[in-house]
Amino acid sequence: MSKGNKGFGTQFTEGLDDEENLDRSNPAEGIMASRSQTLARIATGKSVADRTEWVDPARCRPWRMHNRDLDHLSEDSCRDLIDSFLSAKKQRIPAIVRRLKDDPDYDFEIVAGVRRWWTVRWLREHHHPEYEYLVTIQSVTDEEAFRVSDVENRSRKDISDWERAKEYTIALAEFYDGSQSQMAEHLNLSKSWLSRLLDVARLPEELIVAFSDTHDITVRVARDIKPLAGDAKTLAKMRDEAERIEGERIGSGVKISGPEVAKRLVKATIQPSTKVSVEQEVTGRGGKVVLRYTRSRAGGLTLKIVPKTGATPAELLKVIENLLAAS
Repeated sequence: MSKGNKGFGTQFTEGLDDEENLDRSNPAEGIMASRSQTLARIATGKSVADRTEWVDPARCRPWRMHNRDLDHLSEDSCRDLIDSFLSAKKQRIPAIVRRLKDDPDYDFEIVAGVRRWWTVRWLREHHHPEYEYLVTIQSVTDEEAFRVSDVENRSRKDISDWERAKEYTIALAEFYDGSQSQMAEHLNLSKSWLSRLLDVARLPEELIVAFSDTHDITVRVARDIKPLAGDAKTLAKMRDEAERIEGERIGSGVKISGPEVAKRLVKATIQPSTKVSVEQEVTGRGGKVVLRYTRSRAGGLTLKIVPKTGATPAELLKVIENLLAAS
């Protein structure tokens, strides 16, 4: 088996800078040479051929185990990279790719650098067709590719716990025979932290629906919910609460944060079934609260129409219809 990340990661990332720090670095040629040299040390004792070049992003595809949720890549989420590329008039840090064989549509598979790939594509589609995708071409196994991606993205704050947990869960089965101890050793992680991260992806699907965005499901949120999900009775209570939360979101557009969802799920396991839930508010078109409501555990719905809000009867009836539909 390959080395752990301790040596692997140090050799791989030595001398590399973040995009925002590149203005204080040496010219691009020196940066690329440094990157190439550190990548060449990725597999000590082996002959590693790699080169850095500009390629067409349309000829690249993300690796199946990349750790980015493509649905969450947008102009807003990639704004920092867009501005950085425009300021430098190019991409400065290369992505890491593998060459593909027998695929007429793509030449390269992206191991690390999906966000940079998305940004270059966005720029090309928005009045900057001159931008190309800077890549370093590597020849690595799937397990090595996973560790390369992990080293590249371990400290990135814009990758959610959910994205990491999904990626790690697949890797655990494919590369480490389901052994968390072996995986922790190879990635130079503590066993306890790895276990907590994997718990994020192990939450029951019927509880996942309570969250308006899976990126809200953090290690801390999973820590609060997971122990209770193992008991059939408490799981049933949390499932009922998750359905209520989902109904509120669909019916009236009410969205609550991840920690608040977790709090409600946990609270549902200790509340008497007849207790009335916390009062919720619904805002109208002008941003004013037009209606307050509470739901009883027995399924009852109590409505309070706020006076002098300017809401029309038709607006109020629509809000009430949505609430009733979610009941």
